[in-house]
Amino acid sequence: MHIEEAQQDFRHSYFGGAPGVLVSALAWFTAGLVSIYQSPRQAVITLLVGGMLIHPLSTLLVKALGRSAKPAAGNPMTRLALESTAWLIFCIPLAYALSRHRIEWFFPAMLLVIGGRYMVFATLYGRRIYWLCGGTLALAAYALAVAGASPSTGALTGAAIEAIFAAAIFLRSRGAASGSMCRPAGSR
Repeated sequence: MHIEEAQQDFRHSYFGGAPGVLVSALAWFTAGLVSIYQSPRQAVITLLVGGMLIHPLSTLLVKALGRSAKPAAGNPMTRLALESTAWLIFCIPLAYALSRHRIEWFFPAMLLVIGGRYMVFATLYGRRIYWLCGGTLALAAYALAVAGASPSTGALTGAAIEAIFAAAIFLRSRGAASGSMCRPAGSR
């Protein structure tokens, strides 16, 4: 399987990745609300628990949209997806440790981690929009940290950015579905 076929398979199988970005936006939004109405510490836990639910909930959404949520056997991009997930998990303790020092730093730190992971998605899905998404999250993280923004502002900023990109990716993937989003030959 060539890289372009592997990317096309990922785009088709996961509806361009849009459901995952949308579910992630909802996790960030929920954390923002928890920060406002309960406490920033509880918001940290909310984002961490919400993050663990992104894959299973987005898989359900992908399947509801009529896609498999499973790449073709032998797709070489599967390994990259797992490796970027491991990198994400390894970075979470650092963000959490920052929150123990200054709670305001947790959400910008997580925006950097997630932004870096979206950069990898540009290769997984073969879509430059993920570079833009990752870069936007990283710039927002820097701005929030420099401004000393509240945890709720950090979480809601992440939610807004991801919601905008989820909508853009959904629109592109929906449009591509009526065109050339067929699975590569020999895939399931």
